[in-house]
Amino acid sequence: MSLVLSVQPPSYPAESITRAARILRDGGVAVFPTETVYGIGADIRCPEAVSRVFALKKRDLSQPLMAHCASPLQMLEYVTEVPPWVQPLLGQFWPGPLSLVLRCSENVPPVVTGGGQTVGIRMVAHPATRDLLEELGAPIAGTSANLHGEPATSRFGAVNPALLGQVDVALDAGLCGKHVPSTVLDVTQRPPRVLRVGAVGVQELERVVGQVLVGSGSTV
Repeated sequence: MSLVLSVQPPSYPAESITRAARILRDGGVAVFPTETVYGIGADIRCPEAVSRVFALKKRDLSQPLMAHCASPLQMLEYVTEVPPWVQPLLGQFWPGPLSLVLRCSENVPPVVTGGGQTVGIRMVAHPATRDLLEELGAPIAGTSANLHGEPATSRFGAVNPALLGQVDVALDAGLCGKHVPSTVLDVTQRPPRVLRVGAVGVQELERVVGQVLVGSGSTV
């Protein structure tokens, strides 16, 4: 059974965050809350731990993971550039359920991107995970905490016990989000393209950056 640490609002012990960050830094895998659904992930700097995420979820290695960050500053080490026209999106929707696909730097292990040249990045709004990312000092490469093909959940009690039992640490925030996934927006092109429609609507995006395309593509 994994170590379960309670981080239910309005407050939680700082030691819980410190312990979870230490486990991730040592190559562990964690279940963590976001403002959408629970996630599962590992320190982006630990490729072997990231590979375990795929194995635990029974997820194909060709499907990239998301880099969850604490701030735009934390993101900068893992992308080659953030185009100036993208900055208003950060100001409007971060922290929150908007994931941006950007060209990745050499600091992102290939296992995270499925061998591709881009990485999906989001700034998490949940306070416990934000604190965890700050303490860790690096993004968590992860995805929703469910077995491949099963639905994601925003309730800790609904996380698959088989999955929960195999991670190294789990942060229990009770009901963490609204059960709607993040919107995934590819900003390596202009106009940008929505790869997955989620919590941030297309019209909301268009009010900030103008025309937005909606089409097929690999989601993260």
